[in-house]
Amino acid sequence: MEIQVGTKLYDVTLLNKEGNNVSIDIDGKVYDVDVAMLQNGTCSIIYDGNSYNAEMTKGEGGKHYSVNLNYSTYQIDMLDSQAKYMKMRKHKNDSVQADTITAPMPCKIVKVYVKAGDEVKAGDTLFTMEAMKMQSNYKVAADCNVSEVLVQEGDTVRAEQTLIKLNVNENGK
Repeated sequence: MEIQVGTKLYDVTLLNKEGNNVSIDIDGKVYDVDVAMLQNGTCSIIYDGNSYNAEMTKGEGGKHYSVNLNYSTYQIDMLDSQAKYMKMRKHKNDSVQADTITAPMPCKIVKVYVKAGDEVKAGDTLFTMEAMKMQSNYKVAADCNVSEVLVQEGDTVRAEQTLIKLNVNENGK
């Protein structure tokens, strides 16, 4: 899973947990810590002979936390694949339409609504994909002509795989 602290991303993997003893990998470095959850979201952490107390407050959606540690507050988001995809879509610049549509993550193509030669208008749906048991429609941001459809319904695709090629109309950029 990825964890975002402020603007920095960390790749975090739980390696082992026995009682309060936890072994985690953060960006390729293994940490062995003793973690005890106390009342009201307080967490006692012992690492490398040092003791830390952190106060965690859960935010909306259950994957956002405010963590108070050593007189500082950190905003932390836990990003699973679905959250990462939604965050990417939210921050994408929708005013410019690319000439290729690529898969944002591994997914299954549920429905394709266009074929080569079709003219589509801004806001038209090209296909529906499914990832992490969530279906999403992919819409174009500008008027286009579909030049090539490289997938069909039922296909499983990898991240960054080209799915559809477009000819974006001049007023679409």
